Amino acid sequence: MSDKEEQVDMLFNEADEEAQENKYLMCKIGGEVYGIDIQHVTDIIELQKITEVPDMPKYVKGVINLRGQVIPVIDLRLRFGMDQREYDDRTVITVVKIKDNSIGFIIDTATEVQDIPEKNVDPPPKFQGDAAKRKYVSGLGKVEKEVIILLDIEKLVVQEEIESIQAELEHTS
Repeated sequence: MSDKEEQVDMLFNEADEEAQENKYLMCKIGGEVYGIDIQHVTDIIELQKITEVPDMPKYVKGVINLRGQVIPVIDLRLRFGMDQREYDDRTVITVVKIKDNSIGFIIDTATEVQDIPEKNVDPPPKFQGDAAKRKYVSGLGKVEKEVIILLDIEKLVVQEEIESIQAELEHTS
């Protein structure tokens, strides 16, 4: 690739990143609408066969094979301590990139991509108690009369969990 082609690629990548700033994938989990920063989302795929892996936390449903890559899959309902529900034709796996790792999140449904300017995002509330759930929230986005819970996906799966899942996958293969 020539220097010119590399410069053009860099410009396109920067433009893509700027175009994706303040955009969130809206997804329903239970009765709430959550937003996932679109810059982390790589795929939204139909639910497919998930291979269970032994000795994983309950919310880790197993792994899928996506274009030759083995990806751990986490049910966000279970991660948030909600009741499990039957998956249906609207249930999808949202694949995100966290650092250099791809992780799939099972969500009830993905609805749209919403632009939420930074000025419309408030910090997460600081209630006593519920610190575990609050750590996943990066902010509260205001869209018309709705409040969207914006998720901090890097805190949904801590690095130690990713390493533990990968070590278990390598051990079982």
